[in-house]
Order: sequence, then structure tokens, then C-alpha cells
Amino acid sequence: MKTKIFFLAISTMLFTACSNNNDKNKNDMETKIPTISNFPVGEENTAFAQYFTGKSWLAPITSNKDLNVPMYNVTFEPGCRNNWHKHSGGQILIAVGGAGYYQERGKKAIRMEEGDVVEIAPNVEHWHGAAPDAWFSHLAIECNPQTNSSTWLEVVNDADYAEATK
Repeated sequence: MKTKIFFLAISTMLFTACSNNNDKNKNDMETKIPTISNFPVGEENTAFAQYFTGKSWLAPITSNKDLNVPMYNVTFEPGCRNNWHKHSGGQILIAVGGAGYYQERGKKAIRMEEGDVVEIAPNVEHWHGAAPDAWFSHLAIECNPQTNSSTWLEVVNDADYAEATK
């Protein structure tokens, strides 16, 4: 009887230790941003979080205001995407790591992978973000920055996102 109790106690301790370790590893995986490009990830994009479903990070790539070419590396966790929006001066996206999607209103979504370039004309309503199962980073280049402004629109809901990315 003592042997059974001993083995039961040891089994319980091992199960608990493994479960706690798995939870710790799961939490580490959820918060650790993988290296998917040579560009910096930057800080969590809290300033624009209200326009994103999921978490994103933003890193300025250019800093010389005299060049007048604002460029950022945007990193999206799996499933993260921004709301529908448009830019009065247009935008260029260059995929630098992972896998993501870009969609113009009324058109089929385009899968983006490293090296893909999307040129977005002024005032075209669109969204972009990560694939459901992959991290994604792209360079976002603001065109005509002296007059460019962003207009944020409605959320890309889960059903529309699932349809676009299937």
C-alpha cells in the first residue's frame, strides 16, 4: 500500500511540474517575438492599437526628416490585422518576413511573403496584416508625406478575415 501511495505522490508531483513548465513555455512562446527579418521590431504599437485586431510592433526605419520618406517596419503577431483604412497620399508595402495578407475593398486578398511589394494608390480602402498562423513584417512607406493623412475605418471582422485568408 505504501508503494502505491509513494508512486501516486511522485506521479502527481511530476504531472504538476510538467504542467506548470508547459504553461510557462506556452506563455513564453506567446510573448516572444521571433526573428523573421533583419529589420528591427521596435516597440509595441500602442499608439495605434485601437486600429488593430491583435498586437503589432512599430520600428521607424528612416529618421532624416529632410529626405521626406517616412518608413517603418511593422510586425504583426499571427492573426493580427489593421482596420480598413486609406491614405490620402498612398502607401507602399514591402514584405520582409513571415506571411501576411493585403486586401483592397471589393477585391480578393493577396498573400504577401518576403520580397512582395504592394503599391497602394491614394484613397484606396484596404487592410493588411499577418496570416492566421504566421508572424508577418512589412516595411510601410508613406507616399507624399507632406499631404498624406490616414483615415481609419471599420474593423476587419473575424468572418471576413477568415474568408480572405482561407
